[in-house]
Amino acid sequence: MSPPATRTDAEIVADVLAGDARAFANLLERHRDDYTRFAIRMLGSREDADDVLQSAFVRAYRNLAQCQDPARFGAWLYQIVANECRTYATRRGRREMRLVRDEGVIERTDAGDRTSDALALRDEIQRALRRLEPAQREAFVLKYVEDLNYEE
Repeated sequence: MSPPATRTDAEIVADVLAGDARAFANLLERHRDDYTRFAIRMLGSREDADDVLQSAFVRAYRNLAQCQDPARFGAWLYQIVANECRTYATRRGRREMRLVRDEGVIERTDAGDRTSDALALRDEIQRALRRLEPAQREAFVLKYVEDLNYEE
């Protein structure tokens, strides 16, 4: 068996479906940072994002056999995380998801450029995103922040 870093998502999914429950941790480790960043941006706090991710990961594990294209496991899990974010926000009475307002959370999760121009641009983008409807914001974050293509 190859080390997890050199194996494809499809190979690891096959291992999980064959009974190797520990292999699922490899999938989560591989994608966790992306999902965490997305959930924080959609829900506005690290704590809410952690709750959503725990629920999403359990749901994904239980329904892994329903993943029709294991090579696209990441995109499949993004759908689950996005649905869990929506459900969580609704359950909490937040009809509109908000962006992160705690700059410390963004600073700890973004590994990007820290120049004042970059910070000013990020602030301007966040103000613009706050004006979008939740579905439009979600699509924007998935495409331009998480760099997913249309199919994903």
